[in-house]
Amino acid sequence: MWYVYILKSNKDNRTYLGSTNRIDKRFEEHRKGYVKSTKNRRPLKLIYYEKCNSEKEARLKEKYFKTGAGRTKLKKILSNKI
Repeated sequence: MWYVYILKSNKDNRTYLGSTNRIDKRFEEHRKGYVKSTKNRRPLKLIYYEKCNSEKEARLKEKYFKTGAGRTKLKKILSNKI
């Protein structure tokens, strides 16, 4: 099982979007500062994740969510969750 996930920085209030096959392990790596792109933005909170059937599907969804239309869709999804 693969996942697309979103982290939110409590420090700068920005988000980080990624994909992984081990969401618990990957979040722990972000939390401990092992990931260069989020190291200086800690503490982080996992605010969303979505299951995917394959790595390819997860990577494509991650790529889509990083587009303008994808960001708009994510904002709608996240506003319904909060």
